Amino acid sequence: MIKRIHVNQHNIRANAKDNGKRPVITVKTYKTNQYGHEVVIHGESKVVYRPDKPLSCGAKVWIETDADVEIDCNQM
Repeated sequence: MIKRIHVNQHNIRANAKDNGKRPVITVKTYKTNQYGHEVVIHGESKVVYRPDKPLSCGAKVWIETDADVEIDCNQM
């Protein structure tokens, strides 16, 4: 199953504004969104830049992989 990993800029801005600890990394599949502070990719991946065809969330740059990923959801 393809996973798309990207950085949530809204959470980065919100964290900077109120010193929050919101997770800023999103791992998307066709059926789930998972959030974390760190992701480890166990296999091949590629970085994609598509400014003319962003993801539904608005991301124009992301990492794609079929590999297993580990998501660290613990706060920093």
